[in-house]
Amino acid sequence: MKQHSTSYVVGITMVATLGGLLFGYDTAVISGAEKSIQLYLINGLGLGSLAHGATISSALIGCILGGMVSGLAASKLGRKNSLMLAALLFFISALGSGWPETLFFTKGVPTMGLLFMFNFYRIIGGIGVGIASAVCPMYIGEIAPAEIRGRLVSFNQFAIIFGMLVVYFVNYGIAHGQTIEWINTIGWRWMFTSAAIPSGIFALLLFFVPETPRYLALHNHDEQALTILTRINGKEKAKTILQEIKKSVEASSEKLFAYGKVVIVIGILLSVFQQFVGINVALYYAPRIFESMGAAKDASMLQTVVMGLVNVIFTVIAIATVDKYGRKILLMIGSIGMAVGMFAIGALAFMKVIGISTLVFIIIYTASFMMSWGPICWVLISEIFPNKIRGRAIAIAVASQWAANYFISSTYPAMMEFSGGVTYWFYGAMSLLSFVFVWKMVPETKGKTLEEMEGMWLKKK
Repeated sequence: MKQHSTSYVVGITMVATLGGLLFGYDTAVISGAEKSIQLYLINGLGLGSLAHGATISSALIGCILGGMVSGLAASKLGRKNSLMLAALLFFISALGSGWPETLFFTKGVPTMGLLFMFNFYRIIGGIGVGIASAVCPMYIGEIAPAEIRGRLVSFNQFAIIFGMLVVYFVNYGIAHGQTIEWINTIGWRWMFTSAAIPSGIFALLLFFVPETPRYLALHNHDEQALTILTRINGKEKAKTILQEIKKSVEASSEKLFAYGKVVIVIGILLSVFQQFVGINVALYYAPRIFESMGAAKDASMLQTVVMGLVNVIFTVIAIATVDKYGRKILLMIGSIGMAVGMFAIGALAFMKVIGISTLVFIIIYTASFMMSWGPICWVLISEIFPNKIRGRAIAIAVASQWAANYFISSTYPAMMEFSGGVTYWFYGAMSLLSFVFVWKMVPETKGKTLEEMEGMWLKKK
């Protein structure tokens, strides 16, 4: 007998994952515009590679801030209202990043003030990304039945990658057939501005989804929580789940380390390793990487689209297998694949081999990430933390993730100037360390309710 209303749960999940789509859209839109930004605001002001790396990665400062405040927002505003706030920030950033001169500066005249204003708008969008990156998987994890939770939370990663793929097509469509001069003066602006459309759609659809039953129960809205749980799980099961939620709330201390330090450390290390393996270097700088392999501007954009399609396909594989084979085995397989890809790319860089072989190993690397660490890190972060500390614990994990992301992305140009081979071997070494970490520390969570996992951490104290 079916224990949950699949269509209702999937419908809610699809709306929530638009936050993931915007997360991917906003973080990857820079890939098509970064060379234009470099010419306009970096070279135009006589600045170097460190300023370039910091500007391209400036949204990540906002992501760190958004991750830090996401727990407070989720606890005080609720999961649903936090997503609405993120949608608003996305919208403001889309318009401001595309037209940073508005109100205060002269269009086409680079100044330090304009550079700061551009970075300000990117940081605003980053705050939205930071909030959405924490709250979207939290929202889905708290709505979803245990037996399909892995797949539903993995849809958030699919949405992130799909958002990146969409923006690769958008960037390619804007740049295709245009002169380099037009792209460098007008085209990059429309790349950023295009994000305003999905931001508005996301904000509108959020009016039609409920708050999560676990948030409602935490705030003593038991009747509303039971109504939503009944629609998702059926009447009898809903009553049992609500009792488990209330019991966990009553039994739990509000202290962050009430369940021991290990669960917090695991959440942080999951987040840090997801970034230290170097995935966002491949995503943010993809067109430049392909151009360095000898591709023309148009061709590099097209190769980026191909990579985006590979990412979507292998994320679908993760969605199909995460609740069947579990989280741990997929993470370990992905770590091995990423290590193979990065060590091979590093070796090719040392031998100065540029061609199809490099593209093949980039695809092996990204495919390995997308069927493992991409979606499953978010699944684990959404489900391993106990109810009473989930908001704060996820905020710490997500802030750590974005801090690691900023470090890796902003140091990439300078590291590549030093040695491309050493740079890629560093990411390969991090992939191997991630394998050891998962093998030794990460528990399997497949099929367990959020409250069952809470009991697991209490036993390990």
